[in-house]
Amino acid sequence: MVKIVGRIEEKRLLEACYASNKPEFIVVYGRRRVGKTFLIRETFHDRFCFRFTGYANVTKERQLFRFNVALREFAGKDYPQAKDWFVAFDQLRSLIEESQIDGKKVVFLDEMPWMDTRKSDFLSALEGFWNGWASGREDILFIVCGSAASWIAGKLFGNKGGLHNRVTRRIYIEPFSLKECEDFFRSTGFVYDRRMVLESYMVFGGIPYYMDLMEKEYSVSQNVDRLCFSQDGALMNEFSDAFASLFEKPGLYIEIVTALAQKASGMNRYDIVGKTGCADGGTLTKVLGDLERCGFVRKFSEYGKRSKGAVFQLIDPFSLFYLKQMQGRVSLGGSNWTNALRSGERNAWNGYAFEIVCFWHIPQIKKRLGIAGVSTAVYAWRSRNTVPGAQIDMVIDRMDGIANLCEMKYSNERFSIDRKYAERLAEKAAAFAQETGLRKALHTTFVTVCGLAESGYRHSAQSEVTLDDLFD
Repeated sequence: MVKIVGRIEEKRLLEACYASNKPEFIVVYGRRRVGKTFLIRETFHDRFCFRFTGYANVTKERQLFRFNVALREFAGKDYPQAKDWFVAFDQLRSLIEESQIDGKKVVFLDEMPWMDTRKSDFLSALEGFWNGWASGREDILFIVCGSAASWIAGKLFGNKGGLHNRVTRRIYIEPFSLKECEDFFRSTGFVYDRRMVLESYMVFGGIPYYMDLMEKEYSVSQNVDRLCFSQDGALMNEFSDAFASLFEKPGLYIEIVTALAQKASGMNRYDIVGKTGCADGGTLTKVLGDLERCGFVRKFSEYGKRSKGAVFQLIDPFSLFYLKQMQGRVSLGGSNWTNALRSGERNAWNGYAFEIVCFWHIPQIKKRLGIAGVSTAVYAWRSRNTVPGAQIDMVIDRMDGIANLCEMKYSNERFSIDRKYAERLAEKAAAFAQETGLRKALHTTFVTVCGLAESGYRHSAQSEVTLDDLFD
């Protein structure tokens, strides 16, 4: 059995809630396949008083039937079949009251959004259970979980009714970092070096479920071919399945993500509206917010621009991989990715994907620069005046009087700065200083796989970060 990897802070929070002397209503959320359920089960093992997982695309009656089965299993006795959720939660209350478990009674409702079927009154029954009984007991640890970001945000975090401000703890589960991916592979017997871990991350994005599908006797490229390009590949339909499970009406979400994949530097709302044809209103705001909460996009403001001019950038590696490499491809005997190892298209994709990896590891970059404790703002910048256009994909604007202008370069060998490139770096820095008016020392920082090669222009970089640093 695979042991839990990482999640140190998340486990600490769960255990702290278990040890508290007050009722706890915890929401654990995050994108599909990120390991939410596994974390909770591994943390509490046999300490559950009750556990139930909602079923996708079934009626209220079928949900209640399965809920009744779970009640009977945990209580060791029969309960009448409930006709509605009010009765079902009353039965759950009885089970908890009769429990012989010492200390906190851990109740875990997984995939809760699926239980809230149309006209089911599920939320009203939940409100009655929590407000009318559970919130008055010090021994209740009530954990709910789900991948449907819009439901979690609207029905729990943004609830205007009886559940308003009732959630005592929100725990967001992020994808694994590179170091956690390395630990995962080691714990499961893979012999992958850090380049291979990076290669995996650039496709699967640190999603534990995807990595768990890989087989240790194959290279990363072979695993990608097997999972993504063979006719029976386990991830052939994962892109559409993921959006369907996360969002009630996934069409617009997919349209926006598809549009963002076409522009590496991101788009503002005006660009998105022009590309998709959607209206610039509340629906767009909600969709972009949901995508940000799920880790598909990041929102940032370019220096000197207000929030209204925010840019949205696709940062989910698997979505990018699907849209750039998988979508519309005809299988070549399951060897598409391996055969493309040295292609120009793959090299271009490597550069974009490596930038995304860097954005997921900003804390590690800051640590390498010695500014882990320094307050910073991280944003991108694009020149409004320079011809040809100049842009800096990552600016780390520091409170200590320095701004790091980061160049992220994927290469299989040390990256060499030649005269022409050094001149271009100087031009970009000058344009940035002039157009932003930022009165700080500008340090050019290279984030590379292997580091910088010795050359007459290496001094153009004031600092560098390597792949090993991203694993720190």
